[in-house]
Amino acid sequence: MIAGATGAIGVLGLNGLLTAHITCNLVLLAGPIVAGLPVAVSYIPSVRDFMLILFLVGVIARTIEQRGGSSLPPLQLLQLLALIAFFVISVTDGPWRNPDAGLAVTAGISGVAAMAVQNALAQVSLKNTATTAVMTTNVTQLMSDLSAVLIGGEAADVVKAKSCALQTLPVAIGFVIGCTLATAGEAAVGLSSLMLRTGLALLAFVVGIGHGTDIRYVRR
Repeated sequence: MIAGATGAIGVLGLNGLLTAHITCNLVLLAGPIVAGLPVAVSYIPSVRDFMLILFLVGVIARTIEQRGGSSLPPLQLLQLLALIAFFVISVTDGPWRNPDAGLAVTAGISGVAAMAVQNALAQVSLKNTATTAVMTTNVTQLMSDLSAVLIGGEAADVVKAKSCALQTLPVAIGFVIGCTLATAGEAAVGLSSLMLRTGLALLAFVVGIGHGTDIRYVRR
């Protein structure tokens, strides 16, 4: 839900910036450059910073885990802080007529940072789970699992496919709900709707602290 809401607000309030999807931003950046068309300034740091933050967060998280700690709460805190920055900048200075304005770009980078942390979190802290920010992967996995269940075959393979589908489906539904709520909120109250995903991030952080190192996920 956090990724869906953040992505929707990026598209509506930041000139189509996709905060969680580097693939689309690379296309939107490379296409105009090759065609000799103007390029939105916000797309340039979004690609660079997404990769840089992923690398730094991966280093931090793995260092914590090598020392016997849980990387989940620290990464959730980093995401929460980035989302708070996104929210504060947006409601105090936005909306922006010029998406390349300094604070508009800063707000976009804050959203990109939050989603980079969330992508890293799914890889490092919540291993063997469905990715929570990239729905192409989830939908592909879900359709593959559903087809395996439908066609049947070895009992163990069918059980595994059902288990994977039951893990992936709630994530995909949550993403769509986040997009829907954020879009409705943006239409009603503008960038103040960013409060939704900031509140969700706070809730996730509290849950993460409560479980700490007890959280373990295994794809069966």
